Amino acid sequence: MPYLVLGLLVFLGVHSVRIFADDWRTRVREKHGASTWRAAYALLSLVGFVLIVWGFGMARQTPFQVWSPPPGMRHLAALLTLPAFVLLAAAYVPANGIQARVQHPMAAGVALWAGAHFLANGNAAHVLLFGTFLVWAVADFLAARSRDKREPAVVAQMGATGVTVAIGVAAWIAFTLWLHGQLIGVRPLG
Repeated sequence: MPYLVLGLLVFLGVHSVRIFADDWRTRVREKHGASTWRAAYALLSLVGFVLIVWGFGMARQTPFQVWSPPPGMRHLAALLTLPAFVLLAAAYVPANGIQARVQHPMAAGVALWAGAHFLANGNAAHVLLFGTFLVWAVADFLAARSRDKREPAVVAQMGATGVTVAIGVAAWIAFTLWLHGQLIGVRPLG
């Protein structure tokens, strides 16, 4: 489990700079340039992600059950991930109503995804992975909302909102019915 912990520290640490050190981030970007900042950010994120995947895979080989989820929790998690996928799509489709309303749909989607998986999995590696992402996503969402006073509001367009929902639902169907089983080894709906 040490590689999983290290991966979470690196990946979420990089993604937490705006939460805990936004002024420092601004100074470093100004000093070294936005391209250098983005390159370092991407490289550290990739290293953290690889460590998370590797560490999680290793931790799953020697499972330690912290708690046993109640029956039906897997299906509830699958249902809760549907709006999470729509929120993730809303982070990338410009001028959609979901982004205008939620303002930070990526953080909200990650929180919902992590919370759903946390409810459905009682293994120590799962609890660590999804619990950490849940805490981080809530902190990121709250910090981002406090910065909103400086950013202009998004003007929503009905067509963009429809496209956002369609993309989110299509991605959820593809991932829930096929990709999750192939990539993760678990079929969410059995």
